[in-house]
Amino acid sequence: MKNFASLATLCLAVCFAPAAFGWNAFGHMMVAAVAYDDLTPAAHAKVTRLLQLNPDYPKWVSRAGGADRDEVAFVMAATWADAIKSETGYQNDGDRPSVPGAARNIGYADRLQHRYWHYIDLPFSPDHTPLIGPVAPNVQTQIAAFRKTLSAAGASDALKSYDLVWLLHLVGDVHQPLHATSRFTRTQPTGDAGGNRVALCQRPCRNELHAFWDDLPGTGKKPAVAIRRANRLPRPDRAVAAIDDESKWVQESFEIAQNSVYMPPIGIGPGPFSVDGPYRNVAHRVARQRLALAGARLAHILNEAFR
Repeated sequence: MKNFASLATLCLAVCFAPAAFGWNAFGHMMVAAVAYDDLTPAAHAKVTRLLQLNPDYPKWVSRAGGADRDEVAFVMAATWADAIKSETGYQNDGDRPSVPGAARNIGYADRLQHRYWHYIDLPFSPDHTPLIGPVAPNVQTQIAAFRKTLSAAGASDALKSYDLVWLLHLVGDVHQPLHATSRFTRTQPTGDAGGNRVALCQRPCRNELHAFWDDLPGTGKKPAVAIRRANRLPRPDRAVAAIDDESKWVQESFEIAQNSVYMPPIGIGPGPFSVDGPYRNVAHRVARQRLALAGARLAHILNEAFR
């Protein structure tokens, strides 16, 4: 792990690329579908009631049958934190937590998009470029905060609903390897923002490494299809799935990014690069493992919060 000691150094001059979406909507629905099947009856009852307080709940279940209503709402809720990036009434407060209220937790009255909650840029460098450490709040700080709220006896249901939909999304995000790192090189001294600045084709093509990984689960939009696809994911090791420390989830993704994302034919620098068959095979295998693990861990923390 190169220059890891520099993680402790926070730099106010950190520069972010436009925020990516983590796994796409289909991937987030798959994570939620895995989790839904592992919920205890108590957790199932609680999350079902809390999700009904979300302003988008009627839209989520508008086409769901009665038997599928609760599961459809649950998997759709996992996409809400990305959906508000394009909904009227929500403010794009940037990709860096520099505005007042960046770390606030006030529920649905909060109209900030909080794009910086979706990731943490742990830095590394393959060529000894100086590193810039991550800033807070980020995906790790917010998962911890939302978990605390869900377990708090004094927190209102309205706040728990807000924190629940964020948690459904962020647990998926943190298992996407490129949501836990930024690579620093001589040609990219401010970092590549989790692969957002690594091109996979010549201009004017807009493909880039982060989006490639986001779309590995598939690009469908139907929750029923995502639920069926989730049923075919590999079951994770129970001991690994039981790890409930979000800082360890971040570290896992950080290491996977270095070992399985930034590997040939992805070279050093901004590219453009062309992915080949072997790279795609590795990427798909890693993505399936991470989606399944995220779902299992999400169920675990919800079961603990609502037992």
